[in-house]
Amino acid sequence: MSNIKLSAVVITFNEESNIRRCLTSLQPVADEILVVDSFSTDNTRAIAEELGARIMTHTFEGHIQQKNYAIDQASHDFVLSLDADEELTSELQGSILDVKAGPRHAAYRISRLTSYCGHWIHHCGWYPGRKIRLWDRKTGRWGGVNPHDTVILDEGTEPANLKGDLLHYTYHTLGEHITQMNKFSDIAAREAHKRGKKTIPLWHLFLYPAFTFFRNYIVKAGILDGYYGFIVCRNSAYYRFLKYSKLAELNKGKEI
Repeated sequence: MSNIKLSAVVITFNEESNIRRCLTSLQPVADEILVVDSFSTDNTRAIAEELGARIMTHTFEGHIQQKNYAIDQASHDFVLSLDADEELTSELQGSILDVKAGPRHAAYRISRLTSYCGHWIHHCGWYPGRKIRLWDRKTGRWGGVNPHDTVILDEGTEPANLKGDLLHYTYHTLGEHITQMNKFSDIAAREAHKRGKKTIPLWHLFLYPAFTFFRNYIVKAGILDGYYGFIVCRNSAYYRFLKYSKLAELNKGKEI
């Protein structure tokens, strides 16, 4: 296959603290940078325009819906989808340029390395955490269950792994993580409720979070990430508890 052109797509809402870093890392590899913004009230749009991005505004209806809308607006079939708090490393930029010179696959997975409260997390089930982020949009779309989106490829499409990391600058404080867990567990519980998912038994409400902590902290070596490894694993377990507790409340006809 000959050289291809690439559209980089990013969805945003009030991302002025992140968007410059993200878009600057995309400039060496993208033939087009498309930002789909859901009515930011900060300087997100101004920064994106300054960096040469094409800006579109679209009402946010969910992570999956917004990301699918974004890839549909791209000018090129090969798309690279990033979140605003992510950044390409130089090694990953080189791998993407190699793909552009002649892709051998229709989709590529990328390892994501997360900065949590200023510390890089190398275990806990977070790394390498490979996700499909570069693909021919004719072969797949965003799916999954909000707020946890994933690219679903057509049957028979086998992705390859790219060298280099996608840097993810997540929560700067523990408070930010707790706030996001509460928000995301609301979304996840409501999505499960809409799909008719039943309330789990009370003993599962204890077992599932306990298993999540053991898997991430022991089996996936979160213990090697020190203090913040413990916090990450503990919060991952608590998130699961929140989600199923809130689902039980919804199934009782209560608000969450």
